[in-house]
Amino acid sequence: MVEQKSDEILRDADKVDVGFLVVGDAFAATTHHDLVLRAESKGIKVSVVHNASIMNAVACCGLQLYHFGQTVSIPYFDGEWRPYSFYDKILVNYKAGLHTLCLLDIKVKEQSKENLAKGIEIFEPPRFMTVNESIRQLLECEENKGEGICKPTAWAIGLARVGQETQRIVSGTLEELLAVDFGGPLHSLVLVGPQTHPLEIDMFFLNHWDSANRDKLKTEYLEGLERERMAAIEERIKQDRIKAEERRKALEERRRRKKLGLPSDSEESDSDSD
Repeated sequence: MVEQKSDEILRDADKVDVGFLVVGDAFAATTHHDLVLRAESKGIKVSVVHNASIMNAVACCGLQLYHFGQTVSIPYFDGEWRPYSFYDKILVNYKAGLHTLCLLDIKVKEQSKENLAKGIEIFEPPRFMTVNESIRQLLECEENKGEGICKPTAWAIGLARVGQETQRIVSGTLEELLAVDFGGPLHSLVLVGPQTHPLEIDMFFLNHWDSANRDKLKTEYLEGLERERMAAIEERIKQDRIKAEERRKALEERRRRKKLGLPSDSEESDSDSD
């Protein structure tokens, strides 16, 4: 509507007060910046009353807002039109250790290709992408891109109707969330980054789909992390010992050569280059 009817919205705004209500915060969508610019170009004063948005309400899932990277939008795939560009942004976030908020497609007042070509204003029924649909598309992206960031075992959090009494927040792997019924719209999906704070881990398991076993699953996960940490320490100690042994042998060799009056390795290298 904003893109197509901005002139109609602003037609009498220089004479009377005109209100434009949006879902979420007014400036979460770039099209609303365009509306402000059009108004200002016509000398129309703009006043904004900010609102809550999924962009900040997403923190209810238990992940810290400071740990989110750039937000991505996942569009409905349509036949051969299957854009994967959002996957590349998820990859950028992942490499930076950050979480990703995925905004899911909404189709309202959409015309079929046939009706659009014929100029017939008959609109298709509204469609709201579900968490499940977005996961299926992400798994397809992963199969084609193969970076390993959206594997079936990747951690994610599905959100539905945030802020309502029927709000639902469920965490698990992408594969596990495929089987969850999130109910009616609106849905969002969060992909958990590779670096998580202990409190984020606590919240992840608090919202886990398998509530009966979440404490056990959390304990197993933390024990796994501890095993990985200890293995990393042992490997570092092993490498330090190898380097120390190499230094000791090199020192002994220098002493041996000096005692025999032989040139050092560095002196031999210089003579060879001459």
